[in-house]
Amino acid sequence: MTPPALPPLSRAPLGKRVIVLADHVHPFVYRSAFPQGVPAVDAVLAAGDLPGYYLEFLATKLTVPIIYVHGNHENEYVNEGDGRIPPRGVIAAHGRVVEEAGLRIAGWGGVPRYRGDGEGQYTRAQARWGLGRLAWQARRGVDVLLTHAPPTGPHAGSDYAHRGCPDINAFMGRRHPRLVVHGHIHEYEGKKLEYLDPESGARVINAYGYHVVDL
Repeated sequence: MTPPALPPLSRAPLGKRVIVLADHVHPFVYRSAFPQGVPAVDAVLAAGDLPGYYLEFLATKLTVPIIYVHGNHENEYVNEGDGRIPPRGVIAAHGRVVEEAGLRIAGWGGVPRYRGDGEGQYTRAQARWGLGRLAWQARRGVDVLLTHAPPTGPHAGSDYAHRGCPDINAFMGRRHPRLVVHGHIHEYEGKKLEYLDPESGARVINAYGYHVVDL
């Protein structure tokens, strides 16, 4: 019999500041003067559907790690020479745990499948297996879960393409990340920027656009 998950422990603040981004090339960021007017940050968390040239721009403008997962539109690649290549100067976190800027970050890109083709989608079986494997990698705990799709709950869209992924919730319940950063949910349906998940204790943030977040 599987023992019940333990409730999240009370934990001290991490004392970190991050930029979170997703789904939109924000004009305040994509400008020659960037990062003028932006407070000092420890890392950038990019939650998918951001073009590769934008990710590379961030890498040229900032000296902190840029950690990203892919979205469902397959636009993170850069067109170079004979074909598409991954963006340079940034860190792909999909399906693994990375340690950067004093943070342990677990990544899971893509969304639950809603149409017949597309690399940035996964079946329920693929999500269950992949996020289960990621939870094993995160057995020592993680500070941040970075995804493209939202968990089920307040940020999930009412339409089928933007529904939440229950296997993300299962990961949250097993590993209790302090912060969950997701994309995919644009500014519609009156979605709040963030909420506190009652089951895992995680702070869940919709990264659409551009935000500076203190941990």
